[in-house]
Amino acid sequence: MDRAGTGEAGQASVELVALLPLIAALALAAWQGVVAGQEHALAASAARAGARAGLVGRDPRRAARTALPGGLGEAARVTRRADGRIEVLLPIRAVVGGARLGSVRAVAGPAGAE
Repeated sequence: MDRAGTGEAGQASVELVALLPLIAALALAAWQGVVAGQEHALAASAARAGARAGLVGRDPRRAARTALPGGLGEAARVTRRADGRIEVLLPIRAVVGGARLGSVRAVAGPAGAE
């Protein structure tokens, strides 16, 4: 609604259109944080599965990889540390473009292992 003689008709719409790229960038950044958190939770779950398998005499690397959904098992780096604990590294993929942004690490093993 135009105020009498001020020429401000549509000003709010123009400001919203100017802010849309910023809003989209913030939404993508927030979603990327959610994806990174999910990757960490998956890595921790896989490390625990590998540690459990190792305790009962099964292959911990295979157990950790099969605990991951989809193709993440192939992308994961699973190692058995010198102290017997299982370490899982998962790459964090970008929400847009799929580039690797870094990785998350989770370690699990018997209680008291240091």
